[in-house]
Amino acid sequence: MEPSANAFEQTVHTIQFLSADAVQKANNGHPGTPMALAGITVDVFTRHLRYNPEDPAWPNRDRFVLSCGHASMLLYSTLHLAGYDLSLDDLVNFRQWGSKTPGHPEVGHTPGVETTTGPLGQGVGNAVGMALASKLQGARISDGAPLIDYRVFALCSDGDLMEGVAAEAASLAGQLKLDNLVMVYDDNKITIDGDTSITFTEDVGARFEAYGWFVQHADGHNPEQFRAALDAAVAERARPSLIVARTHIGIGAPTKQDTPDAHGAPLGESEIQGAKKNAGWPENEHFRIAPEALEVFAARKVENLELYAAWQARVSKLSGEGKEAFAAFLGERKAEDLLRKLCEGLEAKADATRSIAAKVEQQVAALCPRLVGGSADLAGSCKTTIKGAADVGPGAFSGRNMHFGIREHGMGSIMNGLALSGFVPFGSTFLIFSDYMRPSIRLAGLMEQQAIYVFTHDSVLLGEDGPTHQPIEQLAALRLIPNLHVVRPADAYECAFAWAHAMQRTSGPTAIVLSRQKVPELARDGGLDLQAIARGAYVVSGDANADFCLMASGSEVGLAVDVAKALGEQGKTARVVSVPCLELFEALDVSARKSLLGSGKRVSLEAGRALPWKHLVGEDGVCISLEHFGASAPDKELAKQFGLTVDGVLKKLLG
Repeated sequence: MEPSANAFEQTVHTIQFLSADAVQKANNGHPGTPMALAGITVDVFTRHLRYNPEDPAWPNRDRFVLSCGHASMLLYSTLHLAGYDLSLDDLVNFRQWGSKTPGHPEVGHTPGVETTTGPLGQGVGNAVGMALASKLQGARISDGAPLIDYRVFALCSDGDLMEGVAAEAASLAGQLKLDNLVMVYDDNKITIDGDTSITFTEDVGARFEAYGWFVQHADGHNPEQFRAALDAAVAERARPSLIVARTHIGIGAPTKQDTPDAHGAPLGESEIQGAKKNAGWPENEHFRIAPEALEVFAARKVENLELYAAWQARVSKLSGEGKEAFAAFLGERKAEDLLRKLCEGLEAKADATRSIAAKVEQQVAALCPRLVGGSADLAGSCKTTIKGAADVGPGAFSGRNMHFGIREHGMGSIMNGLALSGFVPFGSTFLIFSDYMRPSIRLAGLMEQQAIYVFTHDSVLLGEDGPTHQPIEQLAALRLIPNLHVVRPADAYECAFAWAHAMQRTSGPTAIVLSRQKVPELARDGGLDLQAIARGAYVVSGDANADFCLMASGSEVGLAVDVAKALGEQGKTARVVSVPCLELFEALDVSARKSLLGSGKRVSLEAGRALPWKHLVGEDGVCISLEHFGASAPDKELAKQFGLTVDGVLKKLLG
């Protein structure tokens, strides 16, 4: 039911001044964009968005993504009116310790928030991932028609569309013809530094038309005009939609409308009073909610509850394959006893870990139907294609293999959208290019999302491609990201552990880091102990009282074994400890770590920066590492030149 003009206006003003008042009370925040986008948001929420505040996780709810996360009070005010578990006191406590209303939206922290946004452009990629997930689920779960067919509505700003990640994601959305994605671009022509005439004069609409989007232009403050555009966007059945909505930041503010002063700071009490006066709103009332606003959202709630009940009725009638598919994609997530299953029949032989892990991945894919993903145009090199599964493409969403193109950052942000929608996404590229997607990886950690990154060509020993492609600092940089587990396996059983850990770890992302060159199969003194491997570090060989403790990961574990043998020939003893996952090792208690490392002089071996190891080896220890860029040459020559050989290590240890 469409609200009356007066009810709509009162609802818009409620959101505008809740936002302005909250920012003013916090003495911190962004009031101008919520004021500009209030009308647009009311139309989206009350005209088309399907949601149920009593079941915020309803699988077929439409998703609302506020990519311009600095406008968070716009979302919080709207969610409060919509009936989510977000009180007026929560709005009053905006940006305060322990509140449900942090400075930027955080998924899992605030009911109704679909993704964590704030770093500009990321929400665009998340929205694309969510829209793609809807298509993928719709192709899998059916009762004759797709049971999952939710739409994604996203709001983005000038800043979002200046970011490269938004361009990458939008380009792929057009390629895939995601007609269930509607994005509204807040064309307010203001950024922090001034008018966009100094930085951003391109024709955004033309750019998106070139991407394959349906583009419309509308006055964001003209309800009839915007509603017509919104309705047309929802009705579009061939491509994603962009509405370029011309708005005025801080609309109604007497001196700050259409200025940078309305963007990232409180307006000031007198300015807010002036805006309220211009709107016919009580000037001295704070956090006022017009009765009409509650009525407008209550009416929409009734409509949405009817849609919700009809959908639940369809679910209750599922049987056979439809019921199984529903359970597979929306039921229990964790795969039990996966490591043991992956090790059954595993062929243990010398090979590149990228090749070994590729075989393990096929087993994982067979056991875990939620696993989908692809590469940034490196499927053949990273070896991550799921065999026997179809490709995902325009109108073809039953497959599992995705072609992200050379869009690493877009891939990372889209993966987050897929993860937020219930899939376990993987994305692969060379380790050196993890830098291109780092902000998305960081957000996956912050959001506690199960995303899997397969990074191959993991060291200088990739060889001839040279220093532009040889990772030096990337392992250390990835390990610095909170809640990211980095697993660098040394042989077949550690590759199985890497995939099992990534699939069973549902509270955050995992990076699996793999070699291009062959590595030997490890001979373990005590035999194969899967529980020991799963602790993230374990003894390969040697006693606790050995002269040296050689700690290594990945391809350098084999080197450590050879060094230990060479030390033995010189009358020295060494314990070799493989550390496939530093994060798990460091989570062990102190006594467990000391027991593993023994009493010998500690030595780390890893073909990258030593930073993650220095605190483990201590002042008297030795780091065999690479602290400079590489060079173009065959891998064996590089190992010789850079001291990554038995002789090179012995020289450092024995002089």
